[in-house]
Amino acid sequence: MWEQIRSNQIRSIILVAALGSVLLLLGYFLGAAFLDSYVAGLAIALVLWIILNLVALFEGDHILLALAKARKIEKADHPRLYNIVEEMKIASGLEHMPEIYIIDDPALNAFATGRNPKRSAVAITSGLLQKLNRDELQGVIAHEMAHIKNRDVLLMAFCSILLGAIVILAQMIFWSALFGGAGNRRSSSGGGQGAAIIMLIALVLMIVAPILAQLIYYAISRRREYLADASGALYTRYPEGLASALEKLGRSTGQLKSATQATAPMYIVNPFRKHGMAASDLSSTHPPLSERIRILRSMGGGAGFDSYQQAYSQVHGGAAGGLPASALAAPGALGLAASAPSTRETKAERLDMARETSDLLWKESKHALVQCQCGTKLRVPQEYKGSSIKCPHCGRSNPVPGRE
Repeated sequence: MWEQIRSNQIRSIILVAALGSVLLLLGYFLGAAFLDSYVAGLAIALVLWIILNLVALFEGDHILLALAKARKIEKADHPRLYNIVEEMKIASGLEHMPEIYIIDDPALNAFATGRNPKRSAVAITSGLLQKLNRDELQGVIAHEMAHIKNRDVLLMAFCSILLGAIVILAQMIFWSALFGGAGNRRSSSGGGQGAAIIMLIALVLMIVAPILAQLIYYAISRRREYLADASGALYTRYPEGLASALEKLGRSTGQLKSATQATAPMYIVNPFRKHGMAASDLSSTHPPLSERIRILRSMGGGAGFDSYQQAYSQVHGGAAGGLPASALAAPGALGLAASAPSTRETKAERLDMARETSDLLWKESKHALVQCQCGTKLRVPQEYKGSSIKCPHCGRSNPVPGRE
């Protein structure tokens, strides 16, 4: 596994340097357009690049979680989810428990972020919690745990923060040139053509920036996703759980409202599908979902990395690849047999899971939850000022917590 971790660290350095070069290029043209000094523009861009790197390193995870509108929860808020994350933390061998966040959105998606395995977090949409059973949710959480263990999360934090800065700077150049900031400065020195050139460059950068966001993620080896899938099967010892989850994620048609161009690559599936359409293989920055599902379901009775590699070769017509050699040589990678599903949830258990998620969202939206003796659960909005509330079913008066 060390090979993939080291590869991610090297790629982090390369990508940060590449994105820094783009920032310097933007600074060059900003300096030429508004400061009449290329050197001043480059100096400003260099300082910005250093600051952004420090921000990405120390606060990147918090920024990404805030952009996703994710809210941190504790064990008491959703015991079942906490239990699943704790199980996968133990199975993956992580020493520290990741923080758990909920995104209030019916779309099916999830991502992991953090600086390293000691400081990490997993974020799950409410839609994912309500639509997946326990085995499927275990598969998704195990996949995200693998990204934390392999240090993919730091790489994506750097990319997201720097790409966001590039897009913002490109927009600044475009709008400033559009409203004549560069034109007025250049016209005073008799150079109207300079403004036109800057405008043209700004337009090019506006077009290139979104494309760059996709190309940067394509530049990261797809083996990171194959390895995360293989690790998910290894941690759960039930490849079908993740395969079934990916199938549901691929069929879902909801758009994730809080996703941005810079954060989209972090999610387990593409959050920018067209409204009302399922996620397609062509639109995904990950390996095709259909391919990942076929590999997981071709693992037969095994759950180790060797079983995944054989399934990969079978799906790709005998082609080698998929996993790094260090993963196949890792302790515990060979000879693991797949187990039966950890649980077959009853309809009542699935309903309890959905209610637990619903109650959490109501609580997060500042509603007080009142449990009547007749079994009715009342959700009291913050605007209600009374100290008690009457149950509409049995007529019993119930005290509202915190308002006695």
